[in-house]
Amino acid sequence: MHYFTFVEFVFGACRCHIEIAQGQIDSDKTKTFWSRFVPSVEREVARLHQSSLTMMFHNSFISVSLICAALVYGGTHSRAQNSSSLPNEPMPRFIKAVSPIPSLLVDDTGRVTRSGGVDATTGVPQREASWRSLPGDFLHDQKDLWTFPLRLAHGKYLLPTAIVVGVTAGLIYADPHAAKYFRNNAKEWDPFTDVFDPMITTGEVIALPASLLAAGYIRHDTREVNTAILAAEAYSDSVVINLAIKAVTRRQRPSDVPPGGTFEDTFFNGGKSPLHGSSFPSGHSTAVWSVATVVAERYRHRGKPWIPVLCYTMATAISFSRIADSAHFPSDVWLGSSLGYTIAKYQTLRPR
Repeated sequence: MHYFTFVEFVFGACRCHIEIAQGQIDSDKTKTFWSRFVPSVEREVARLHQSSLTMMFHNSFISVSLICAALVYGGTHSRAQNSSSLPNEPMPRFIKAVSPIPSLLVDDTGRVTRSGGVDATTGVPQREASWRSLPGDFLHDQKDLWTFPLRLAHGKYLLPTAIVVGVTAGLIYADPHAAKYFRNNAKEWDPFTDVFDPMITTGEVIALPASLLAAGYIRHDTREVNTAILAAEAYSDSVVINLAIKAVTRRQRPSDVPPGGTFEDTFFNGGKSPLHGSSFPSGHSTAVWSVATVVAERYRHRGKPWIPVLCYTMATAISFSRIADSAHFPSDVWLGSSLGYTIAKYQTLRPR
């Protein structure tokens, strides 16, 4: 029954999206759908509370569903407002937008239909992406990222770099104390770490852009598709840097330290692989913050302030779970999160 409720929700939500896009139902009926679905989920949870595995999947599903629901309802609500304020005269299919790029076009919903320029709805500079441009965009990003030290040597970005490096150094000093605490109190954190199991959190990170991509194609929403592509680009950009640092540092994880052992001298362990085992920085943190930042920044100026809150809350919870589970030191998580956030916001999303 639990899986039936999930399937019923997915098909019901997709049906609502399609009917809304076609103008067959309004936002009030969408609210009725959500009000009917939530009690059914609560009943299923009450029946299945004895199964910890079911609860793990349920909580993980809820965290991603909240963000998707915010995107869906926000889009529905804004469509209802826009349709009520439309002029009597039909708008032309395409109009010229005020932009530094003369060829920038906007469709009748106010979405930018060509890469780059200014979002005609918000007036905020942005960039767009496509599957065709993705390989070239990735190479462009990597060039900028690997030449970052040259710009740093010319006096650029000194303050933010100093903040990230300084906090990382301070956390490295505090890492042994934090790791010892979480090892000694592992049972107290078990309920939290069970919900944020590594495999489940990996699925959550993948599910967020994947759901945007599917919804974008179903609803013919170019912005949602582009957001999913940009999330994939941000993850690819940041994971390369993450793996390079892992390959150099080869740090032990807290869980690798034997009971009674010391958490000192964990760096440069020759037996650690950058793809499996190297702790510094956290790969999960890099991944979730790169994806969450793209989604949050793409919708924060579009009348949906709750989307950044949900995205960054999910990223923070997943990142902290890596410390509580003794999979990473605090400095691993801080640097991984910083890489994901800064690369996504200041490189991937930077207007071209």
